[in-house]
Formats: sequence, structure tokens, C-alpha cells
Amino acid sequence: MNIGQAASQSGLPVKTLRYYEEIGLVKPGRIQGNDYRDYSAVDVEHLRFLQRARAVGFSLDVCRELLDLYRDENRRCSQVKKLVLEKIDQIEAQLQELQALKSVLTDMANGCAGDESAECSIIETLAQPKPSLMPFMLVES
Repeated sequence: MNIGQAASQSGLPVKTLRYYEEIGLVKPGRIQGNDYRDYSAVDVEHLRFLQRARAVGFSLDVCRELLDLYRDENRRCSQVKKLVLEKIDQIEAQLQELQALKSVLTDMANGCAGDESAECSIIETLAQPKPSLMPFMLVES
């Protein structure tokens, strides 16, 4: 099947299929003579697998590992579980960071009069070289 059909059946955009091919996650066959991509049913199955793995938050690197394990009949369930437990740990760390950020923002909002005056404690806090309400440094990624 062509790339449009594979995209439709896998639930992924054509652009994503091209990207997954570019980074080696999927390798569709080629039609002799015109070099068009030719996706098999197995390719679409792998694309659906990747779509579901991405939907639950796995990175492309982990998706590659999971897809390799999916393809490997000699895989060990413990290998797969280890990847899932690592993802859970990452989510727990993110939740803690978000909770700390929520606390900082709540303190900032609670400290603000929210009236019509020009003076704003939130602006003043953010303008400080080391804001007293921020227990951690936010770093842009």
C-alpha cells in the first residue's frame, strides 16, 4: 500500500511516516521502477505500535527499543517492564516538579492584591535576581 493508505490505517500523518523512515524506525519496501514506498500489513502494524507507544509518552529512543523487543520473539518480559518502570519514574519526577511549580505560582497569586494599582508583587518577585518564592531554578529546555 502507498504512504497515504499506510498513514490512514495507522492513524499517523504522512509526515510522521516519512520521519520514522528517515530515522530508521520503519523501512517500507520500494516499488520497482518508480521507487514509491510500499507499506506492508506488518509495516502498518509496527506503525500502530509506535503510535500507541508515543501516545503513552515514550520517547523515540525508547520506542525504538520497544519496537525491537516487539519484533524479537526471544525478548524477555522483564526488559519491557524495565522500560515501563523507568517511564513511571520519569513521570513521578515530572509530577513532583509540577507540584513544586504549582506551589510557587499559588504563593505568587496569593501574595498579589489583584487590584487596579500599578504595584504588583508577582512582577516584583519575578524581577528579583533570586526570587524568594522560587525554591528551584527554572531552566528553559
